[in-house]
Amino acid sequence: MKITKITIRRIAIPFTAGVRDIAPVKEEDKFNGASPNIDKMESLLVEVETDTGLVGWGEAFGHASNIVTYAALEHLVAPMFVGKNIANYEQHLYAAKRALHSFGSSGPMLYALSAIDIAIWDLKAQHAKQPLYKFLGGTTGKISLYASLVSYGNEPDKVRENVLRTANAGFKKIKLHETTYAAIAAARDALPDDVELMVDVNCPWNLTEATDNVTELKPLNLGWVEEPVWPPEDAAQLATIRKIGVPVSAGENASGPEGFEQLFKAGAIDIAQPSVSKIGGITGMYDVCKRAKHHNVQVVPHCFYYGAGMIATAHFIAATMPETSLEIPFIELADSLHPLNECPATFDLGDSLGLGFSPKPETLEKYTIASCLISEK
Repeated sequence: MKITKITIRRIAIPFTAGVRDIAPVKEEDKFNGASPNIDKMESLLVEVETDTGLVGWGEAFGHASNIVTYAALEHLVAPMFVGKNIANYEQHLYAAKRALHSFGSSGPMLYALSAIDIAIWDLKAQHAKQPLYKFLGGTTGKISLYASLVSYGNEPDKVRENVLRTANAGFKKIKLHETTYAAIAAARDALPDDVELMVDVNCPWNLTEATDNVTELKPLNLGWVEEPVWPPEDAAQLATIRKIGVPVSAGENASGPEGFEQLFKAGAIDIAQPSVSKIGGITGMYDVCKRAKHHNVQVVPHCFYYGAGMIATAHFIAATMPETSLEIPFIELADSLHPLNECPATFDLGDSLGLGFSPKPETLEKYTIASCLISEK
């Protein structure tokens, strides 16, 4: 099975997210997908066609910086795979990583490779005539989901209203993107005791600030506090914060699987959060999970996107950690790509072959802001 064409698409779909105030996006927030003022969410989709007629889908990370990953795919990464036989994929992946190593272990090159990798696993499972979760060794496609909210600007009343809206939709696990005690406590006070609350603070604090803030949050019994320090990969600082006694999660911004290894060796985190569209696709997820198991660290994948990467994460969870809930952005897209975009609290991946990701053609056409085709010359 040979790759004949790769189509790259940037799409941007408007969304709403309950009651919030939309103001001009601050310069420092324009690349944050959970910003309180963003009203469109981007996705960078990759469609890989083969000479057998099978088509695989992948998704690369980027949000507002997708333009950079798009360029990496168009000019460097996608051409490395067009014309290649999928039977030799591991060899081609190794060659691509060696060729691109000088650009670092993370960033647009790895995000681009992540999209290709997801699409290849989609094709492999389709070729085997299995859903991806079964191809990966799983038995059921039924998973639970947890709601990941956008930020409501640390406004306690809006946070309270929106977490209640989320709980009423059936979610038993909710993650905030707030940074103040008042906003986070408002959510905890509003929710029933059986609803777990986590918070992603998005790397805002130095060690002193993180120590003070996480200590203040400790009585709220949070499921975890996510990326509490700047820079996010500072293992020593994370290990210090972890001693406070609030579970610490991180890894979305780790420098590849090797970056996770450094976090594990430092005893820096309780929960590892690899992102399939950032860490190297399904192949990268397996690498991180193997390392996490060796160090006895729990894995809960990060997933703040809505395309093929979301579906790939769902399959990976169903196959390897079915007791774990899938993170989904709790937003209302103006038009959905697939059923998971409807924000159910549980989901069944069913028996569709591969990812089972078949985006609506009309949605792709309406919201595409850039596209290109890479084919054999």
